[in-house]
Amino acid sequence: MSKLTDSLNKIQSLEELSDGSTVLHRIHPMAKMITTIFFLVVVISFERHQISGLIPFFIYPILMMAIGEIPYKSVLSRLLIALPFSFFAGLSNPILDRETAFILIGIPVSYGLLSFLSILLKTVLTVMAVLIMVATTPMDQLARQLVRIRVPKIFVMQLMLTVRYLSILISEASGMMNAYHLRSIRQNGIALDHMGTFLGQLLLRSYGRAERVYLAMKCRGFDGDYHFAGSRNAGTSDLIFCFGLCICFFILRWCNFSLIVGRLFGQ
Repeated sequence: MSKLTDSLNKIQSLEELSDGSTVLHRIHPMAKMITTIFFLVVVISFERHQISGLIPFFIYPILMMAIGEIPYKSVLSRLLIALPFSFFAGLSNPILDRETAFILIGIPVSYGLLSFLSILLKTVLTVMAVLIMVATTPMDQLARQLVRIRVPKIFVMQLMLTVRYLSILISEASGMMNAYHLRSIRQNGIALDHMGTFLGQLLLRSYGRAERVYLAMKCRGFDGDYHFAGSRNAGTSDLIFCFGLCICFFILRWCNFSLIVGRLFGQ
């Protein structure tokens, strides 16, 4: 139960962060969305063996977390969830690609190791950028901007309903785990023999809850379309934020500052 409760608290804490009042929170959601998408494209565009060019991009998430007063622990704890996927996705690279790229302090560094580190760095940068955007922008405003850039409404509505009712699903699972542990005190977790029954019951309870939620929405006039509240237009400061950062990312993409600084100190 504690793990599920912790998961629920983590989801809610990220939503609560978006209610802040810092300068970053006041930036228009579309400006933050365009900036984040441009950042992701630039980071992903790096060649798979190029690591030094990615290092300066860490300035962006560190600076944004400081301006937005986002707790570092909150972002890093969620980052740990994504890292194992990229770790295992790139783990075979150092094994299959052993050609030496260069010698570092007498130790040969292979191209496979470089591509492996590149995958990890790109994962860290992209996940942190998305988490910062979510932590400084309410989910309904993000959904509204997705509709404005012509993302199909059905996908946006699915995203909104999933985020809104994920906590209810976790509460249902938490209640079922409580009942299970009360009937098997010495049991740690759910026995493999009971897992199928547990998941089946969770599916049935979720289906029943979803039916009740849908009927309640129909009673309140839900017609299959998600209506968003109006929002202000982007101002001059929002445009400066968006275009200023995009230009910085573009410069960092084409000028390898890590290499330039290394050559200066090397001389």
